[in-house]
Amino acid sequence: MSERNTTAIATIPHKLGGYQFYRDVLGSPKYIVAPMVDQSELAWRRLSRRYGAQLIYTPMINAKIFIDENNLTYRRQNFDMVTGEEGDPTTDRPLIVQFCANDVNQLLVSAKAVEKHCDAVDLNLGCPQDIAKRGRYGSFLQDDWELIYKLINTLHVNLSIPVTAKFRVFPTVEKTVEYAKMLERAGAQILTCHGRLREQRGQNTGVADWDKIRAVKQAVSVPVFANGNILHQSDIDACLRATGADGVMSAEGQLYNPALFTGIDLPCDADEYLSDRRILDRHPRHVDLALEYLEIVKDLKTATTISGIKGHLFKIMRPGLIREVDLREKLGKVKMYPKKIKEGLSEYVAICEEMRERMERDEKAAEGTSLKDLITTEPMTGIQVMPHWLAQPYFRPSPEQKKAFGQ
Repeated sequence: MSERNTTAIATIPHKLGGYQFYRDVLGSPKYIVAPMVDQSELAWRRLSRRYGAQLIYTPMINAKIFIDENNLTYRRQNFDMVTGEEGDPTTDRPLIVQFCANDVNQLLVSAKAVEKHCDAVDLNLGCPQDIAKRGRYGSFLQDDWELIYKLINTLHVNLSIPVTAKFRVFPTVEKTVEYAKMLERAGAQILTCHGRLREQRGQNTGVADWDKIRAVKQAVSVPVFANGNILHQSDIDACLRATGADGVMSAEGQLYNPALFTGIDLPCDADEYLSDRRILDRHPRHVDLALEYLEIVKDLKTATTISGIKGHLFKIMRPGLIREVDLREKLGKVKMYPKKIKEGLSEYVAICEEMRERMERDEKAAEGTSLKDLITTEPMTGIQVMPHWLAQPYFRPSPEQKKAFGQ
């Protein structure tokens, strides 16, 4: 592999990097929302910041399509720079825009287009989906270290803002560490280590390896964010202690409960931690969150995709929807038109209001019992289950867990 260590050559003057960038520009974030296709859009970012998120990534954007002048719809759907709301210094920062790419020039042109609207540009080296395999990007680049080096180093040398990278681990600690060190040499100023292999996805998601994240943290000199196994607030502290990481990034855990980072200043072993008030801080009523999200969508000039809206509602209200099957079917059947999204929100609001009535009914039936006494444990996964009117994480049982329970 031919590498030229140009890490210190940055041609852009006064560009902060590493811990100086992490502290002075980003504000030393510890609680981070992951880049999620069709899910970490502007409306979700607005909601997440209200509930304690300190740094958020955009959804992954395909650099090749983003610069296609014949596909302006894709650009506006993924990062709309026309309305001025995406990357707004007062309402949408700190913000990192993430791209996937396998072509140096396409990546650079895309990154230059957004560099005045964000704090950094991230290269996706972690997407494990089949579409990434077909397009040769994400985790399917991880065997081409020379190309990855060029992609990162080109941004490092030519952008006025830092470049960062998010990646998955290899089967061995040694190769994972060497990979991370290569990314740092190329110029990545923050590394996000997802502690799962490329093959760990879907029903084979399994558990992330925090030991490998810790090894990466010990081997590099730039800030490291840990990604994987974050479902409850107690997992955040455990992850920081186990990995030594500078911050924790959550994807699905935060999608099912956008209040994951709320009230996190209270230690998990404090007497007040299991009080009703504190539990409701961490696990608000999911209908309230859903309606708040819809209000944000309505108020924005920037359009939110139909699939994004519906996806969020299904995840936020999942605890109620698995019980109220008729509402789940109603939600799935709602028809919206791309040019009349805001007009169509009323159907979603009506379903949420109906869900609210049913959840209030159930909550009233449990009146007199403290919330902590209503918490149960899901036998297959061992995950804590909150009362079904509260927002909470969802974790897919592994094939081994299903087999153990005869499924």
